[in-house]
Amino acid sequence: MIKALHHPFFYPFFRVYTRWKIRRCFSGVFIDGHYSENNLPVLMIVNHFSWWDGFWAEYLNLKLFRRKYHFMMLEKELRSNMFLNKTGGYSINRGSRSVIESLDYTASLLSDSGNIVLMFPQGKFESMHLRDFRFEKGVEYVLKKVKTPVQIIFVVNLIEYYSNQKPLLTIHFREYNDPDRSSEALEREFNRFYSAAVGKNIASAPSS
Repeated sequence: MIKALHHPFFYPFFRVYTRWKIRRCFSGVFIDGHYSENNLPVLMIVNHFSWWDGFWAEYLNLKLFRRKYHFMMLEKELRSNMFLNKTGGYSINRGSRSVIESLDYTASLLSDSGNIVLMFPQGKFESMHLRDFRFEKGVEYVLKKVKTPVQIIFVVNLIEYYSNQKPLLTIHFREYNDPDRSSEALEREFNRFYSAAVGKNIASAPSS
């Protein structure tokens, strides 16, 4: 597997580029949620529907968590975009023996309170309009492997256009504090949170 790097030039550039790119391409960004700083490593569990997902997660990190950013990518995609390795990207090769190595590496990252890790437990791109997500077992494996406390954050990214040429981004997030960290429990609570986030977007739509 390919482990994450944080190049002294590329990583700071990526952080600046993320802010600039989002300001340029979106009509606005709303962040909805509450976070308690517990000085713990953070695991972000995020819906995965677009090329933008990793940028949005880093944007939230820069605004809120302020930790060293790590994100898992399919190995073939990372090898095609190796500069992302220099900004915190690391690989997973589904269907191979190295999957366990990647998950163990994720657990090791979550043993450091200065780190934040982004995972897409769906394991693939799925429509933003989906209401019933199915999680793979990787997150559960990682959380069982980690021997220290981890702060779990659910994140739901939604975009709307309304009358704007550029989309409006809303980042909904909440902490997950239930001691049950099975895939089934995480999946169930994430689906509930996703439905609530969609409901908030619908309720906040302009009347005209």
